Formats: sequence, structure tokens, C-alpha cells
Amino acid sequence: MLQLQPSAVATTIQQGGVIAYPTEAVFGLGCDPDNDSAIEKLLVVKQRPWQKGLILVASSFEQLLPYLDITQLTEQQLQFAQSKWPGPFTFVMPIQSHVSKLLCGEFDSIAVRVSAHPVVRELCDTLNKPLVSTSANLAGEQPVVDAQHIITDFSDKIDALILGKLGEQRQPSTIIDARSGQILRNGS
Repeated sequence: MLQLQPSAVATTIQQGGVIAYPTEAVFGLGCDPDNDSAIEKLLVVKQRPWQKGLILVASSFEQLLPYLDITQLTEQQLQFAQSKWPGPFTFVMPIQSHVSKLLCGEFDSIAVRVSAHPVVRELCDTLNKPLVSTSANLAGEQPVVDAQHIITDFSDKIDALILGKLGEQRQPSTIIDARSGQILRNGS
């Protein structure tokens, strides 16, 4: 498993690699959201059923637009989400029809976040697109909060560990349904 700086990982991701990287609260596992083989690999590594869907993280709202059907949201709903970004808020938003079922699971929406974490932002800026994001742990287990556990638990399962520190958050992000405003998970 390679240990890389964020700016050096583009080729690994573009070739279908799965990476681990620090986020605001825990280490995440990620890959290219436009590569179904990479998403399948990530789901196998995490032992997560595809039906549950995944999160996209981005450095800007504009990076998320190719995946979202914002015509189903009001201006107020969009403004509310954008007022929380960048930051530890994930919004469930309607998807474009072409979005892979591996990303959205059995839903007509996807969870998206514009991250404030410098490593996540650099990764997304380097790729010029969002990353698939899910906590670095096997389904049902506690998320990983230190790089040594990534090396121990995932070294033979992922392609790279992105170097960097976790953010200051101690809880995963709050998840809000953008259409209803309902809080689906209380977090940071």
C-alpha cells in the first residue's frame, strides 16, 4: 500500500484504486465516483451492501452538480445547504438519472458534503471532482481514527493511504434531507 501526499494520488484513483484518507472526524475510504469497478471494490473492502448507498465529498458545490438534480430543490433548500458548507453537514439530495446505483443504492437521492478538511479539499481539487466517501471500517464496526489502524487493517485491501491529520470533529457529520429538512443523523 502506497502512502502518498494528496497531490500524488490522482493516478491511483483514476486507475480505479481505493484510498484511505483523513476527514473531519475519522479516516474515510474513497474512490472515483464514475468508476463502478472501483466502487464495487470499495464496497467489498468495507463489506457494505450496495443498497445502502454512499456519500460524495467535494471541495465545492459545483463539483457535485453533475450528480445532482437540483431542479427538484427550491432555492431556499439549496441556500440552506450551501450556508452549511464547507463544513460537517451532509445533505441528501436528488440525483441525476445517470448516477450509478452503486452510489445511490436503492434510493433516488445521494448524500453529499462539501468538506472543510484540507486533505479532502486538495484531493477533490486535484481530481477536479468529488470522491466517494465512507468511513474506514468494516460495516458495523467503529470507524478508524488513526493511520496505523489503516495500515494494519487495510494494507492488503486498498491501494493508498493519503497522509494527513484528522480534523477537530469528534462525531461524523450531521445528515439532513435537503427536501424535507429532516435531520437523519445528528453529528458534529
